[in-house]
Order: sequence, then C-alpha cells, then structure tokens
Amino acid sequence: MSKKIGFVGLGTMGFPMAVNLKKAGFEVIGYDAFKGVYEKAEAAGFTMVETLKEVAEQADDAIISMVRDYAQNVDIIFGEGALLSAQPKGKTIIVMSTLDPDTMNELGKKVEEESDLRLISAAVSGGASGALAGTLSIMTSGSETIVKSFQPYFDAIGSNTFYYGEEPGNSQVAKLANNMILGINMNGLAEGLKLAKHYNLPQEEVLNLLKVSTGDSWVVRNWSDVSEWTADTALAVLLKDLKAAYNEGLKHNVTLPFNALSSTQLFDSMGKEKPTAK
Repeated sequence: MSKKIGFVGLGTMGFPMAVNLKKAGFEVIGYDAFKGVYEKAEAAGFTMVETLKEVAEQADDAIISMVRDYAQNVDIIFGEGALLSAQPKGKTIIVMSTLDPDTMNELGKKVEEESDLRLISAAVSGGASGALAGTLSIMTSGSETIVKSFQPYFDAIGSNTFYYGEEPGNSQVAKLANNMILGINMNGLAEGLKLAKHYNLPQEEVLNLLKVSTGDSWVVRNWSDVSEWTADTALAVLLKDLKAAYNEGLKHNVTLPFNALSSTQLFDSMGKEKPTAK
C-alpha cells in the first residue's frame, strides 16, 4: 500500500509538486480552498477531500502546506475546521510556503506549543518550471531526524535538498539569500547587455561569451526565460523577496547595500514598468 501524504494548496507551484509525488508512488490527499481545481486534481489521480480535517485524518505522517502566507498557514492549521480539528498526533506539517524567517519561527513555536503536530520548513526555489520538472531546490530546517525521514518526499519533487539547522526560519534565510543574489545578478547582466547594445554587439554572442567566461551565472544561462518575466508575476515575487531580505538586514543590523540597490533598480534594469501600487 502506498504511503498517503496530505497536500494543502494546489496552485501554480503546488499542483505540479503534487503530481510528482503521485508519479513517485505516493497517494496524495489533496485540499484547496478553490474548488475549481478539484476536477483537474482528481483526473491527475489525487484523492481530493472537502475538509482540512479529512486531510489530517487520512495522511500517514506528513501534510505539505503550499499556501500563500503566514495568515493562511495559521488558518489551515488552527482555524475553524482546520487540521487540528482532527486532533492529529505525531504527524508533521511541512511548510513549503515562503515566509520571512522570524514569522516561520513564530509559526513553528505556535504549532509546538498548541498542538501534538510537529513542523519543519522546506522552502523551494526553481519556479513553476522546476515544480513541473521535479527539479526544485529544497531548503529545509527543523528537526534533522524528521527532515531526513521525509527525504523520499523531497526526492520526488526536487533535484537537491539542503539542511540548515533546527530553527524553522533558517530555510527561509537560505531562500532570501538565494533570491537576493538572483536579483543582483539580473541587474548586473541587464547592465552589461545595455553597454554591449550601445556598441551594437549581437546579444546572443555576448551571452555565448558569458556562458564560457567569468561572467557566467544561472541568469546568463536562462536569460531567454528570465528576460520574459513579467512585472506582475515573477518580477513582483522577486521584488517582494528583495524587500524581505532588506528588512531582515535592518532588523539584525546586517548591511546589504547591493540588495537595496537591486530592489530599487530591478524593474528599470529589466525594462519593465512597475505594477500600480495597491
């Protein structure tokens, strides 16, 4: 009998991640607040349930949370009819949402103090394409024993898993550091291509040079995709993470000047208009 894993949040990232768990032989017990995804999820072979209580009841040892933010995580765990309504014992919530480090630590402490559940954090990098291909980088933190016990789940949805210590928020620090460097690299490449364009150098040949030279980076090798990132989707998400990294620096007196500059220049460097403030 295949192991049952709960999965809450079947959106752009969550759905393909759950598909890869299913492909790896796990039974996915799925739930999403948006019922429009249920038909597609059932066609993919998920066991879809109507309540979070059923997710907690049916999952064998772990429930993945891929919802948007801290408030939604609190709601699915502690809200009315939420996971705790099943009074589960000894199971683990794997939070794969992106939260700031301090908030993730708060969530871990709240779960530990107010339930018989355990919590680990497993931030992901690789975007929707990585989720689809099952090649995500997974940054974990929390109990090392628990993290290691769930390696088969991580292997199903990613190519690389990293461990950053006992504090749940540590995985979020790793993700912010990664995305901060991504943003800086994007600004740097965009500026370099701008200079090359002024002298009418063919962009493709400049990129070919960089791929085999000291200017190489993931951004260089994926520029055809990165250059198409839109202001209201991928770029907006990256800007959010750059701001979060900057705020962490302010809180803990860690100077991050290149991050600050990258966040203010990102949209201009990429030739995109900033979305209208809400």
